[in-house]
Amino acid sequence: MTWQKQDPPAGHPAVNSGGIGVLLVNLGTPDAPDAMSVRRYLAEFLSDRRVVEIPAIAWQPILRGIVLTTRPKKSAHAYRQVWTDAGSPLAAITAEQAVKLQERLGSGIKVAHAMRYGRPEIAAELQTLMDAGCERILLAPLYPQYCAATTATVVDKAADALRAMRWQPTLRTLPPYHDDPAYIAALAEDLGAQLDALEFDPQVLLLSFHGMPERTLRLGDPYHCHCRKTARLLEAAMARPGLRFVTTFQSRFGRAKWLEPATDVVLAQEASAGTRRLAIAAPGFSADCLETLEELAIRGREQFLEAGGEKFATLSCLNAGKAGMDMLEALVRRELAGWTTPSP
Repeated sequence: MTWQKQDPPAGHPAVNSGGIGVLLVNLGTPDAPDAMSVRRYLAEFLSDRRVVEIPAIAWQPILRGIVLTTRPKKSAHAYRQVWTDAGSPLAAITAEQAVKLQERLGSGIKVAHAMRYGRPEIAAELQTLMDAGCERILLAPLYPQYCAATTATVVDKAADALRAMRWQPTLRTLPPYHDDPAYIAALAEDLGAQLDALEFDPQVLLLSFHGMPERTLRLGDPYHCHCRKTARLLEAAMARPGLRFVTTFQSRFGRAKWLEPATDVVLAQEASAGTRRLAIAAPGFSADCLETLEELAIRGREQFLEAGGEKFATLSCLNAGKAGMDMLEALVRRELAGWTTPSP
């Protein structure tokens, strides 16, 4: 018996299928550096049960009655200090990473980007990829170190989107890459070049990771261990005798005890103890953002110099530079294996 292709029935909708997509996801940002936009962004961010693990019945009155009436104005001021003509640095850099990755992967794979909080939304971008025929999608949270408040909540949001779809794509998730040789090598190359370009020789390289409440460690979250391992591997890979590496955690919020040592405290302590020349890097961030450009580069500098320091430099994140894009391409191609023909 000879098989014959049959035409679809009359009125059958056109269907795109068989494609592969990649969705890069980062944390998010307000639409504008004003109090109203920041309030809307913080309301979504701080209502996530993965981010604030206090029962909603206790937390929401605090959030609505105190936090969202006081913090947006202060945060909007901070955002205005780092806002660019292209908008939020985080949004602009993530979009650039998607464009450059698309160029590297070619037309056979469609690359998009989304934000966990704010826009572009994960659900909308997943649907756009599906509409373009991408039945298989790699979800790529751009967090090297796994944390329930970052990686897991991206997966949660993607699952919520899939729950509403009649035709779901097959989904893979990029694993955390805190100890991946490609990541460590990219950091060592990029940070090394930035150190070499400085007009002074730092005595200390401070590696500042985003903080989390200490209770997350006790509850089994591997984030603290991932950060510490990244720091150890990076120090070994950079092999800079005479440069002292120090690991800290930034961005404390609320009254709970957070992971220590705290970045702002250590900056003051180092200067008071006699450190005069210091550089700071944020290897846990895949793109420069408010936490690096304002909290570290502006406030961190002030804290160090006011305590007696003399020379201070903030090193950029990998962003969309060559070392970072080489790494991202390698990680993505590896996770797409089996869906695509391996590159030579």
